[in-house]
Amino acid sequence: MCLAVPGKVLDIEERDGTRMATVDFGGVVKEVCLEYVPDLQVGEYAIVHVGFALQRLDEESARQTLALFEELGLLQEEFGDPWEAAGAPPGWDEAGAGAGAAPGSASASASAPAAAVGDGAREANR
Repeated sequence: MCLAVPGKVLDIEERDGTRMATVDFGGVVKEVCLEYVPDLQVGEYAIVHVGFALQRLDEESARQTLALFEELGLLQEEFGDPWEAAGAPPGWDEAGAGAGAAPGSASASASAPAAAVGDGAREANR
């Protein structure tokens, strides 16, 4: 699931002509593009989706949303734990299914090369 998550701007700098920020999402720190909210300042909160700040948000709303996301486990789902993921066995996904998943299952089709999935779709339509 992809979420728009509130985060607090910690630092702002210009990189290759693009305004970028270091943003804290309840303990997870990521780099974010500020081109859609160019007047955002250090200390302010923004709603961020796929690495882009989309809208300014007041601090109270941001804190309430982060607390709710944490309670529901959505921050873990969105950001995960890179150390935990690094220690997962090869072929493991979040559902626990690996490379041996049944044909046609979400895990099997997600791990199949795009050409193979597309070829199967064409075969089914003949």
